[in-house]
Amino acid sequence: MFEYELQRIHTAELIRRADNQRLVRAVREARRQARRAAKDKDTGEERDKGPGGRFARAA
Repeated sequence: MFEYELQRIHTAELIRRADNQRLVRAVREARRQARRAAKDKDTGEERDKGPGGRFARAA
C-alpha cells in the first residue's frame, strides 16, 4: 500500500510540473506576441505571415 501512495504522490507532482510548464510556455508566447504587436504598431508595418518565412518579399 505504501508504494501505491508514493506512486500517486509522484504522479500528482509530475502533473503539477507539466501544468506549470504549459503555463510558462503560454505566458512566454503571449509576451512574444504582445511585443510583436507593439513593434508592428510603432513601425506601422505588418509582418509577413505567409509561408515565405520571416522576411518580406523583395520588390
